[in-house]
Amino acid sequence: MKLHEYQAKEIFAEAGIPVPESQLADSVEGVLDAVAEIGYPAAIKAQVHVGGRGKAGGIKIATNEDEAREAADAILGMDLKGYTVDRVLVEQGVDFVDEYYVGVTMDRGEGKPVAMVSTKGGVDIEQVAEEDPEAIAQEHIDPAFGLHPYQARKVVYDAGVPAEYARDVTSILSKLYDLYEDNDASDIEVNPVMITADDDVIAADAVMNIDEDALFRHPDLAEMEEDAYQNDLERKAGEYGFDYVRLSGNTGIIGNGAGLVMTTLDLVDYYGGTPANFLDIGGGAKAERVANALDMVFSDENVDSVVFNIFGGITRGDEVAKGINEALEQFDEIPKPVVVRLAGTNAKEGMEILNTDLVQVEATLAEAVQRAVKNAEEVAQ
Repeated sequence: MKLHEYQAKEIFAEAGIPVPESQLADSVEGVLDAVAEIGYPAAIKAQVHVGGRGKAGGIKIATNEDEAREAADAILGMDLKGYTVDRVLVEQGVDFVDEYYVGVTMDRGEGKPVAMVSTKGGVDIEQVAEEDPEAIAQEHIDPAFGLHPYQARKVVYDAGVPAEYARDVTSILSKLYDLYEDNDASDIEVNPVMITADDDVIAADAVMNIDEDALFRHPDLAEMEEDAYQNDLERKAGEYGFDYVRLSGNTGIIGNGAGLVMTTLDLVDYYGGTPANFLDIGGGAKAERVANALDMVFSDENVDSVVFNIFGGITRGDEVAKGINEALEQFDEIPKPVVVRLAGTNAKEGMEILNTDLVQVEATLAEAVQRAVKNAEEVAQ
């Protein structure tokens, strides 16, 4: 579960991490009321689950009422990388002289959490990792003992943080790790940690992602889940128990297994299409589950065609085919062309069972993807 910036900052503030004064607003008048109370300059920041909001026009600085109104008008309702902005965070402007990165995530290769600090903050940290990996200091953490104080000091020192700011940056890192551990987070970071002109150290941004399977242990976070959804499709995915990510393309993708879905995404791109989503329906493909998946994909106005990529393992291919037939028969009209590819146990029997009046059947994944991409191109014309 991805928390919005405003939600993460509320948690950070409660933990003692310094954050700018801010208010949430969902209208132009709400923005003006908030900025009148907070003061100028103020940052008006779109609350959507995407990176690069600033470059995409989702963050603007206002120094007076006219600029605040103009920024609110521009951001509220805008389409930001496929998401409609319906809320903004109005935040006190920060007069900064430097920007750092501080975060904790899971290093799956090492099987341990890793604390990361860099003096190259305020930019895409993945880009920094690719172009200048030595600019990111790392310290692996034994989860049995947690982040020792000496480890926090060491990684801050290794990153080259000046001595006059090291204590405050170390404090932020230690508190981030406590939040990471206590809340079953998968990622937590501040990018940037800003050094102000008055030599204060402030968390100017906040990212906190929670392991959804652990929400039963955190009722306070579970209450945030509804607000954490960005749109109706994400809300439906949560209700149906699907792993779902909306993308910006027009070829809908449904599969059972994350690896299978990722392969399909790659092939859609390879054959000149653009994926509309990542949708993993998990194990089993009973009619109700398939119908729910189709309901989600059909509900996405960006989708022009759909490709089903199902591998029959424990669930046999003929059972999957029956589920697809039953699901499609629930629709009075199939709104978008559907291509199906089955593989694995009883795949041949399943392909014979599929109702070709409702779906297009292809023998291989490559053929299915090419058919779906072609369908999308024809619908879009």
